[in-house]
Amino acid sequence: MASAAAAAYDRLAELKAFDETKAGVKGLVDAGVAELPRIFHAPPHILDAYPTAAAEDPNYVFPIIDLGGAWEDPEKRKKVVAEIRDASASWGFFQVVNHGVPASVVEEMKAGAHRAPNPPAPEELPTSCRDVVTEYSSEMLKIGDSLFELLSEALGLKSNYLKEMGCAEGVNVVYNYYPACPQPELTLGTTQHADIGFISVLVQDDVGGLQVLHKDHWVDVPPMADGLVINIANLLQVINEFP
Repeated sequence: MASAAAAAYDRLAELKAFDETKAGVKGLVDAGVAELPRIFHAPPHILDAYPTAAAEDPNYVFPIIDLGGAWEDPEKRKKVVAEIRDASASWGFFQVVNHGVPASVVEEMKAGAHRAPNPPAPEELPTSCRDVVTEYSSEMLKIGDSLFELLSEALGLKSNYLKEMGCAEGVNVVYNYYPACPQPELTLGTTQHADIGFISVLVQDDVGGLQVLHKDHWVDVPPMADGLVINIANLLQVINEFP
């Protein structure tokens, strides 16, 4: 019976039908679905590929780096650069606090994203929304400049090396919408992947759910009100290896 059911399942047809609704995942949530549609089921070999590390395991404590004072105190800067070098080499990820991005800018961006899980095209956005995105993008470029200075020094290079290469010249803002799932054990929000570009700066809400792969274990990244998660992306990895 199971094999007959599998044979009868037409994933392409179900995907096409879902796409034609134009309602997206939010449409499923609004409809109150109690069972996850089969098109969103992740194969067992993906779900079971790696275990999740225990939160209390000292071998899997996600690195958090305090940037406060790094631009005023040379000794503090030296310490921060060393922490970034270690985290980039061993994790490829770290979370920064006291980074200088105003909390109001981040919260306004998060609030706007929650209000519009299926946003219109950029030209259809109200001016106020465009202003929020513009201000947020500006702040991300600023923190990107600061991080590229510290990353350059972590690589043993002059502080403006990566910026002179053009690493900080653009920003791409992406919002990922993951609603509450009726059967979370059957799926993943985003499957295992690596980011393109030089670095990614991620903002979580207080729900959390972000995980990174470290030593063949999935590690939960703790949501922090002031935290920005930094991912060393593919292009920066090929520039040089962290010593």
